[in-house]
Amino acid sequence: MKNTHFFLTTNPETVSKTFPEAFIGILDGKKTTSLKDFYEEIAVTMNFPEDAGNNLDALDELLNDLDWIEQEKVIILITNSADWLQKERSTDKILTIIDILDATAEDWKWMDEDEEVHKKELKIIFDDSARIRTLLEEQEIRFKII
Repeated sequence: MKNTHFFLTTNPETVSKTFPEAFIGILDGKKTTSLKDFYEEIAVTMNFPEDAGNNLDALDELLNDLDWIEQEKVIILITNSADWLQKERSTDKILTIIDILDATAEDWKWMDEDEEVHKKELKIIFDDSARIRTLLEEQEIRFKII
């Protein structure tokens, strides 16, 4: 059975207590209502290199690296999730982002220790909302409540 990399929370303030040793990159769904805004905000919050691209391929590549983050546990916390990517007309684009997050978290789990990249444990936490639950369920992505 596949591990769960996705979590929903009704209180985002408790995430740092639940994962005290983790790097936590916080994205505000109210500031990331479009894909363009999402790319810009995730680059800042995750400390992506300056020359990072603003597209799906760049996002995938950067999330599969994360070598500049010292902590082994890495959390992407999306608050106000009901607003996250709300202006995107294509649900497929939103689902593609969710699939990239899911696949990347799974890839990190299976990375060999002797590879040159320092192994990470990636978790994605959304502020609980009916919209996010529906999106995750449509993709058959398991999640836990914290």
